[in-house]
Amino acid sequence: MANNDYDVLVIGGGGAGLSAACRAAEEGARVAVVEAHKFVGGSTALSGGVFYAANTSVQKAAGITDSAEAMFEYYMTLNQHKVHPSIVRVLCDESGNALEWLRSLGVEFLPEKLYVSGVESVARGHAPTQAGAGITAALEVKARELGVDIACGTRVRKLIVEGRRVVGADVGGAPVRAGSVVVATGGFGHNRLLLNRYYPEAAVHGDWTWAISAYTCRGDGLLMGMEAGADLDGLNRGLLLPTPGFYKDLDVMLPSWLVLVNRDGRRFVRENVEYAVMSGAIKEQLGGTVFAIFDDDARQHGKPDPAYEAYYKSGLLTFNWSTDRLDEQIKKKKVLRASSIEELAELVGVNAATLVTTIDRYNKDVEAGRDALFGKDASLMRTVVKPPFYAAEIKPAIVCLTSTGLRIDQEARVLNDADIPIHGLFAAGEVTGSVLGERYVGGGNSICNAVVFGRIAGREAAKHAIAASTTA
Repeated sequence: MANNDYDVLVIGGGGAGLSAACRAAEEGARVAVVEAHKFVGGSTALSGGVFYAANTSVQKAAGITDSAEAMFEYYMTLNQHKVHPSIVRVLCDESGNALEWLRSLGVEFLPEKLYVSGVESVARGHAPTQAGAGITAALEVKARELGVDIACGTRVRKLIVEGRRVVGADVGGAPVRAGSVVVATGGFGHNRLLLNRYYPEAAVHGDWTWAISAYTCRGDGLLMGMEAGADLDGLNRGLLLPTPGFYKDLDVMLPSWLVLVNRDGRRFVRENVEYAVMSGAIKEQLGGTVFAIFDDDARQHGKPDPAYEAYYKSGLLTFNWSTDRLDEQIKKKKVLRASSIEELAELVGVNAATLVTTIDRYNKDVEAGRDALFGKDASLMRTVVKPPFYAAEIKPAIVCLTSTGLRIDQEARVLNDADIPIHGLFAAGEVTGSVLGERYVGGGNSICNAVVFGRIAGREAAKHAIAASTTA
């Protein structure tokens, strides 16, 4: 057996990869991280960093009683049991421990920032004070303290396989041998071919489709894993965000003063429903797209929802619905304008009588201070009465994350199509396909997945490598 350069080689330096590296080093392994970008962090560093977890000290400090069992039940129910219960069970059971580990590294989660990030009644969205960048910064510090070697600016495209065993990777044209390899390369949001093949729900929107993940997320891990014999799981899954297609700027939530209607001219959802389920609600409508209706008063005075003002001020989000931006889109005909609701209905191609009824009922609800159909907070509603009237098409086309990926088991071992672990190969985070389902359970689902299974992959990869070395 050739001498190994490292016990564990981690490919990808985002939240999952850094978590794996730290855990493997804690087990006593010699660890290296190879990152394609010029610095570590990946998509985790670009995110708000919300961590979805149950039974945490932060919840207890906020007076919230929660359990991994309750989180599991919600997770499985929202996904209609179309996810692997054994995998989800691990995620739920370990979510609290993973969050406490991040806190021990100095990541701050305050009770007052805890919020309901899904469509359940329990606050499980743990927002860190320094967003996702704060999480990856703490992980990098810990990794370096543990002696992990980190090489940035190097893309890995091929695993070294000998006799059905993964024994390393080609790193920048040079072979690096390791007792175990952890693939944590993120998704494939920036690879149009892979989107067409594995996430057609996103690709169908053509040039409207764009990804907010790190630009290095091109599916390398998916491809090299498949070449090594890995099976895939989670076809056509991911998280899409709604967009009017004005600009390629991130705006997670549509403002609540919009009225969303489908091609029948009817409302179909609460306009500020959590982004975890909004794209699914839009997708189910005829044609898979809908229209946002508003009037001239909203065009002139519409503001972001108060709950998201801090994100807009920080620059993390961009408000697409400001007066200057809307005026620009009106000139480009991306926003249609009409002197009456009937005329607007004709422009967008919906039944005029139905749309008139929808808007009339909505206006009466605003005046009554009660959304009788969908229960939207009346303080966030605006009447649609002042002409001209406007409509903008909305599509679920911003790729937040992709969930088709390498099939793994509870120990983060990568499986082949016979469900047999590939010797020496582990994976964690967005590159895996066995954890996230058709419905994103709530803000922080992906960060929880990255850290929980990153730690598991690191632990198991270290055990595997050290055991093999001892045997040899």
